[in-house]
Amino acid sequence: MGASHWDYYVPYRSDLQAALDDLRRHVFETGDYWWAVPYELGTSAADFPDRPRTEDELWADETVQECGTHSILDVRWVVTELQDADYGTVRTVSEAEALECSGVTKPTRAHVKALEPLAQERWFGRCAVLHDTAGKPNEIYFWGFSGD
Repeated sequence: MGASHWDYYVPYRSDLQAALDDLRRHVFETGDYWWAVPYELGTSAADFPDRPRTEDELWADETVQECGTHSILDVRWVVTELQDADYGTVRTVSEAEALECSGVTKPTRAHVKALEPLAQERWFGRCAVLHDTAGKPNEIYFWGFSGD
């Protein structure tokens, strides 16, 4: 199947891990991910009333472990340092990276396309705090590639 690009915008909150946890919970509960067990391309888990009811149940299946969900469910932890980035992590965009990619240290939604190349590896994500025109944090953008 290959890896899939995913992205999400959520309201800003200072606790990025809590924002990720809430987003993951929402995606799981709504079934907005690909469920590998029926292996039907072009479907989401929401299309199957018998889909797993807990994440533990979902990830207990070896096919899901190998294929992933092609969604934010494939990453679990927010990290700030490159040396801490590992399989299943989301690394924050630093001010230096934002400046290098977009020309600003406080990116807005208008800078998202410039930031997207920062996520290139499968099973790793990125997140950026996006600001309003006054420079105030407004939302968080999560994106990456996952799945096989």
